[in-house]
Order: sequence, then C-alpha cells, then structure tokens
Amino acid sequence: MDLFSRSWTALRTAVAELADEDFAQPSGCTGWLVRDLVCHLVIDAQDVLITLVTPAETEPTRDAVTYWDVAETPPTGDDPLDALTVRLAAAYEEPWLLKFHLDDVGSAAGRAAELADPSLRVGTRDEVLTAGDYLSAYVLEWTLHHLDLIAHLPDAAEPPAEGLARSREMLEKIAGTAFPASFSDKDALLVGTGRRAPTDAEKTELGELAAKLPLVLG
Repeated sequence: MDLFSRSWTALRTAVAELADEDFAQPSGCTGWLVRDLVCHLVIDAQDVLITLVTPAETEPTRDAVTYWDVAETPPTGDDPLDALTVRLAAAYEEPWLLKFHLDDVGSAAGRAAELADPSLRVGTRDEVLTAGDYLSAYVLEWTLHHLDLIAHLPDAAEPPAEGLARSREMLEKIAGTAFPASFSDKDALLVGTGRRAPTDAEKTELGELAAKLPLVLG
C-alpha cells in the first residue's frame, strides 16, 4: 500500500508539472492525447474511492495479479468508453481545470488508500479482492499510465524505480514467465504491453514469449 501511494503521488506530481502545451501532445494510449489520459486518471481516482467504500462479505475471487484480464486485441481508441473520455477531456477546455480536478479527487483517493485496512474485502467489477490486493494492482495501473503520460515528453520525470520493478514482477506473473534479464523494467513493461514494438534483437531474446505478446490488460 505504501508503493501505491508513492506511485500515485509521482504520477499526480508529473501531471501537476506539465506545461499547458503538453496536454495537446499524444500520450502512450492509442487515440488519446495527454489531456485524455489525465481525464482517465480522474475517473481512475473515482474508481479507487468507490471501491474502497464498497465492502464485500464473500471470499476474494481475485488478487493483485488475477485482477487483470488479458484482452485479445490492442485498443484502437474507438471503444465507446474511450471515446467518452475524449469528449469529457475536451469539455474541460483549460488544462488547469483538469489539473485541479485530478489534484482534488486524486488527493482524496490517496488519503483513502492510506486509511484503508489491507485485509478489508472490497467489491469491484463483480469481483472481490482485499483492499491490499486491489491497491497493489493499481501500482501497475499507475506505472503504465505514468509511462503513457511521458511517452512524448522526454523531459518529464519517470515513474519510481520500485514501481517499475513491482509492475514488471506482476506482468511476468500474468505472462507466466520472466522477461529477459537484459530488458530494463521500463522496456519489459513497454514491450510486454504493446506500448513499443520489440526490436529484432529483442524478439530473439524473448524467444517463445514473443508469441504471447502484447499482453493487453484491462
């Protein structure tokens, strides 16, 4: 849960430090500008708040790794919910409004996470997890979206190293095998989730794992 807080704080700080013109840059999410991704983060923060106050009585059905579903095809940006996010982001008009809303809701989500009992069972997406597992799953969400945020912003701060390492560990568990040791944590995440195509040399190193990629998480 401490890693959730560090990853989330780093991501919100990166957004707060963006220049207005950065919001019109493409993000690492297909079909989304940076402003669209930031709007999605507002929705993510709302989801965290909702989930942490949605207790469940039954046994957990998922954990931090199995929380993630692997889709058959990469997103195109044409999904109705993706398209809705684009329209919502455009409605803000001014970047400072998006920054303000993310800081407001995001700070609340961060406080709720710090106050949560890790053993509390919570319900989300018709599944049950402990709060600890749910927040651990979101370390991967924050880390990937931090990479998406800075995909075309070379001067922006990168995600925390410990968040990258933990996210790689979770992705390897989802894949059922480890990425080559020569891959940095960042490259393992980018290539593993289809955010970057592997080079020919990387394909050779990946071996049989290359055929399983990308892992499209949802």
